[in-house]
Amino acid sequence: MQKLSRHRRMVVLTEGQLGLFGAKTAASVIRYRHQDVVAVLDSERRGEPMAKFLPWGHDIPIVGSVEEALPLAPDALLVGIAPMGGQLPQRMRAHLIAAIEAGLEVVSGLHSALAGDGQIGQSARQRGVRIWDVRETGDFWQVSTARAATLPVKRVLTVGTDCVVGKMVAALELTEAASTAGWDASFVPTGQTGIMIAGWGMAVDRVISDFVGGAAEWLVSQVADRQVCFIEGQGSLGHPGYSGVALGLLHGSCPDALVMCHRPGRDRHHGIEAPVALLAEQIELTEAMAALVHPCRVVGLCINTAEMEPAQARRAIDQAADQTGLPAVDVLRDGCGPLIKALGQALGMA
Repeated sequence: MQKLSRHRRMVVLTEGQLGLFGAKTAASVIRYRHQDVVAVLDSERRGEPMAKFLPWGHDIPIVGSVEEALPLAPDALLVGIAPMGGQLPQRMRAHLIAAIEAGLEVVSGLHSALAGDGQIGQSARQRGVRIWDVRETGDFWQVSTARAATLPVKRVLTVGTDCVVGKMVAALELTEAASTAGWDASFVPTGQTGIMIAGWGMAVDRVISDFVGGAAEWLVSQVADRQVCFIEGQGSLGHPGYSGVALGLLHGSCPDALVMCHRPGRDRHHGIEAPVALLAEQIELTEAMAALVHPCRVVGLCINTAEMEPAQARRAIDQAADQTGLPAVDVLRDGCGPLIKALGQALGMA
């Protein structure tokens, strides 16, 4: 298993897409590994303050080229976007070539494997530069047998009413809060950004469809000796493009409890025109689908209120709680206290 932990001076490439949702990989890596990021590369935003785009930017400089970043002694260039379809934008190609020519390792979570790209891969081989395509899973052919349900570790899966609603952030924040509460907790990364943050894991959306559940089962088995694990959710059962991976994770990980992540005000699924079902309906559907393999309940809500004013955010959180009768928080505004309490009761760890 490859790990990212050795990279301690990364340049994060966003080229024209710097922002909370346009470059969600960059946003999360900067939030959770800011000490390992020396610069963001985005020629359109060169010289502007990071706080303008990400409030947690930690005064990281925005540079316009690889050459401009070299005095900061970087050790890797990390592709900081996760577009639908996962293809490399052509405007990023020159920056990647320049990084390889400068001897920087390249880390990418795109579906298009950079090591297999004729121009980029050949340049890396000629220079002896390592490319880590984070989504590459090798020959993984394990079918789920629901074995996760027999493991001693308590399993919490973050699920969502849509994609890009904060399932990974919720899992990371819950892991930290659980650890602070004295639980022996582990984060289980199932996507490229989670892997970049934690340094291990498997991108389940790259696994052959028959084996997605098996991948979830295998990931949980890696932390079987822990008290509780928080599994990073993917996609949404209601999203036509990503329902398959959401269901594979649900059945493969056999969660003991679910935390539903929701972004208020979104009436169409991310990237398409399909309508988003009501929050209460999605909770009912998710619990029904889980019960086919391993019954469990949604015990709390993570409400994503990014870009809302405080009063608007409070109303949205309170409305979700009133509609469902479940504790609801924005984990970045409010912390995880009510969710940890609800999980403790549901898991017998109170």
